[in-house]
This record gives sequence, C-alpha cells and structure tokens, in this order.
Amino acid sequence: MTDKELLKKLVPINKFPITKYDGNGNIIYYEDSNKYWEKYEYDKKGNEIYCESSNGFWYKNKYDDKGNKIYNENSDGYWEKFEYDDNGNIIYDENSDGYWEKAKYDENGNRIYFENSNEYWEESKYNKNGNKIYFKDSYGDWLKIINNKKVEYKEKKYFINGFRYKLIDK
Repeated sequence: MTDKELLKKLVPINKFPITKYDGNGNIIYYEDSNKYWEKYEYDKKGNEIYCESSNGFWYKNKYDDKGNKIYNENSDGYWEKFEYDDNGNIIYDENSDGYWEKAKYDENGNRIYFENSNEYWEESKYNKNGNKIYFKDSYGDWLKIINNKKVEYKEKKYFINGFRYKLIDK
C-alpha cells in the first residue's frame, strides 16, 4: 500500500479538538471533546482583542498605534494598564489589585531602574557592550565589576565570577 492509499483509508476516530483559523493564521475557534470552546477576535493589525469561552469567562485587550497592549480586563473584574517608552519598553503598569511597577531604560534598551508597589527597587548600569557592570537593590544585594571581576553580594553572601567567597578581617 502506498502512502497516498494509506491516507485515503485512515478515518478519524473522533473529530476533536476542532481548531479554526482566520485568513491570517490566527485561531478564531477552538473546541475540545468535552464541548468546551473558545472564540477569538482580532483587530485589523492582528492583535487579539477579545476572547470568550463556554464557561462564561472572557477577556479583552486594547492596543496603541504601535501594537503595544495598553489595557486588558476580564470577566472576573481584573484589569491591567500599561505605558511604554518610544522603544516599546514597558515603563509603567498597574492592575486592579493595586500593584504597580515603574521602569526606566537607557538608550540601548537596558533596564536601569525599577520599582514596585511592594517598596522594592533596583538600579543597574551597563558598559558600552551592554554587559551589566553595576546592580543594587532595596534588599541590599549588589553587583560590581572590580578589576575585571564580577563581584556580587546577594542573600548576604559574596561571589566573585560565580564562586562563593567569605569576607575576612585583616
């Protein structure tokens, strides 16, 4: 029997899952063997703007002109908002739980500052090759490059180039 003959004789045992796509290759419908289904909608740019399911759950998204997601909400009442810099990096986000995050980036897209509503913050510096050469956070952890060695202090322990060291007084 040839491969083509074999394919003609094979019939599916069941028809699930069912997945349907639009002309752009985006999933627009999915159904499993338990009759659970999901339906999706997209904007003209192909961004997913809405999804609903057979269990009543739904979510919707909004995007800016650059295609960055700026808002999403769902049927549970949860929502998130996002703000971006000109390079598409998220510089602020907040949600319905009261949690928020802020970030700043350098001209190369490296995150140089971060803080959140849990009073955590961190600062970073990078060399011209994009390698992190300095790090400090609100927990007291830090990283520095000293004499071309990566020196870190994290979780109250010292590391040089990944190996653990102890501090001695001389």
